[in-house]
Amino acid sequence: MNEKKDPDMKEQERQQIIDLGADITKSNSGNIYTLTIIGQVEGHQVLPENVKSTKYEHIMPLLAGIEESDEIDGLLLLLNTVGGDIEAGLAIAEMIASMKKPSVSLVLGGGHSIGIPLAVCTKKSFITSTASMTVHPVRMTGLVVGAPQTFRYFERIQEQIADFVTTNSRISREKFVHYMMATGEIATDVGTILYGREAVESGLIDKLGGLSDALAALHKMIDTEKRKTKK
Repeated sequence: MNEKKDPDMKEQERQQIIDLGADITKSNSGNIYTLTIIGQVEGHQVLPENVKSTKYEHIMPLLAGIEESDEIDGLLLLLNTVGGDIEAGLAIAEMIASMKKPSVSLVLGGGHSIGIPLAVCTKKSFITSTASMTVHPVRMTGLVVGAPQTFRYFERIQEQIADFVTTNSRISREKFVHYMMATGEIATDVGTILYGREAVESGLIDKLGGLSDALAALHKMIDTEKRKTKK
C-alpha cells in the first residue's frame, strides 16, 4: 500500500509547486509550508491568462488545511505582488492573521497596495533592502457610479485597511494615513513608496532581512510552540 501511495503523494506535491508555488519542507527543526503570493491577487473576476496571478479560491482552503494539519508546524509567506482585488486580499490576510500556527512573511521585490495587509498579517514580517511597498488610497478602474455613496464606500474600505494594518504592525494610524494620502511622491497619483529600510523604520514591517533570517525566526517560533506543547 505504501509503495503505491508514496509516488502519488510526491506527484501531488510536485503539482502544488507548479500550480500554486507552494512547497512543504520537512526537517528536524519542523515542517514548513511555503506559500507564494505573486503577481495580482485575483478576486471575483478572472484575470487574463497572460497576467501572473494568485487565486484566492486556491489559497483559502490551503490555509485552512495548514492550520488543521498535524504535519505542518509553520507557514512561510513569500510576497512579490502588485496588489489586486481588495476583498480577496483582505480575506487571505484575515485568515492568516487568525491562524494559531507560527507564520512569517518575507517581501521580495514588492508588496504593493493590498499586498501590505498580506505582508503584515503574519506573526513576524521581513523585507529585503531592495524591496518596495506602495501605500495608496483605494482605487478602482472601469465604470464607477458618481454618487456620494460610492465615495463613502471607498472611505470605509480605506478605514478597514488602515485598521487591519495598524492592528497587525507597529505603524501608527496617523503615519499610515499620511503615507496613503501623500502628494508629490508618486507621479500622477497620491501615496508613498517605501523601500526596505524605510518600511522597517516606519513600523510597517518588523525586520530587514532575507530568506535565512525569515526561516530562522520561523524555526524559533516553532521551537517555542513545541516547548509549550510538551509542558
